[in-house]
Amino acid sequence: MTQSLQSRVRAMLHGIALGDALGAPVEKLSAADIRQRYGRVTSLDTEWHKMSLDAAARNGRVRGNGIVTDDTLMTLALMDVYGEAKRHLDAWDMADGMVREIAWKPRWVPELQREAMLIDRLFYPEKWIFQRHQLANCDPRQGGIGNMVNCGAAMYIAPIGVVNAANPKAAYDEAIAFAAGHQESYGLEAAGVMAAAVAAAFVPGADIDSVVNTVLTLAKDGTRAAIADIAGIARQLRGTGADHAKVCEAFHEAIARYSVMGDDVNHMPEKVGRLTDAYRPSRLMAIEELPLALGFCLFNAGDFRRSIEDGINSGRDTDSIGVMAGAILGALHGEAVIADADRALLDSANRLDLRASADVFAATAIAILVADRADADARRDALGALGVGQ
Repeated sequence: MTQSLQSRVRAMLHGIALGDALGAPVEKLSAADIRQRYGRVTSLDTEWHKMSLDAAARNGRVRGNGIVTDDTLMTLALMDVYGEAKRHLDAWDMADGMVREIAWKPRWVPELQREAMLIDRLFYPEKWIFQRHQLANCDPRQGGIGNMVNCGAAMYIAPIGVVNAANPKAAYDEAIAFAAGHQESYGLEAAGVMAAAVAAAFVPGADIDSVVNTVLTLAKDGTRAAIADIAGIARQLRGTGADHAKVCEAFHEAIARYSVMGDDVNHMPEKVGRLTDAYRPSRLMAIEELPLALGFCLFNAGDFRRSIEDGINSGRDTDSIGVMAGAILGALHGEAVIADADRALLDSANRLDLRASADVFAATAIAILVADRADADARRDALGALGVGQ
């Protein structure tokens, strides 16, 4: 049965929140650590591995039992930017709309259990948006220059895929134009490819293989190579009965050629001054999260829940891997993948109404898409008057 754009947006936002909340309690643990402590995480009712520590050690945060992180909140913020602009975005909207969303608009921040500005919760590469645009007053197109190269833009970029539904190249271009105000190098490239993957999921008759094949025509440099390598392994192992540990080992061995972090993802005093290629611009490197998310989606032939669970149980940046898998497969499958119990817990734990937020954004996206179609018709007519295509 064909799923409407509204249904797919509902499932996309649900997939983002689900992957975020499932992955948050085990973020920064290795796959082996997760197996040892939890066996396999499959439920939102999971306790954060840091919950036994005091509040100072947890930076005053709480996680687990359905609580989402900045991945979901930044996605909602971008949806609100579209709601205000009601058009396609570029780096000037990062400098204006996104800065207002993160620095000047109070909202309930579930991890902090209080109303706050989103910037109070953000990691340093996302705080960079405020630093560069409001404080440094940079050219918006140069906002990402000098930032720590990471997955920070890719993790919330899915809405750009929606406003360019079924047009992956346009989604890639808009994501690059917008996220240039936040990220650079392979962090920026990942944002473009992630948006393209979501847009490709809206193509009638699409499946996860066609989505991956499409993004490989758009991805550049190390990002393309990393996705191609992981996709090749996923397709080779798919249907062989390979267990999760074997798949993780194969994926991690492949991604190590493009990302030097491995399981050593925690920042600590001992790392001060250490020489590393991590987080610096490079045409040869890639973020881990998107290739791994696509790999687990491929390995599981697009199965929504299994792909998210495999992703978050693979360790490291678990919530962002889950977010990316959930966004792409939610957009692909529509709201049939949403479990009512999960939706209710995600809403209650985070003081959200995901369905209402998705519907408001879907209406905005439809209006933009309708305007795009009218513009395309007008351009076709203009070209016809010039004798082009006749």
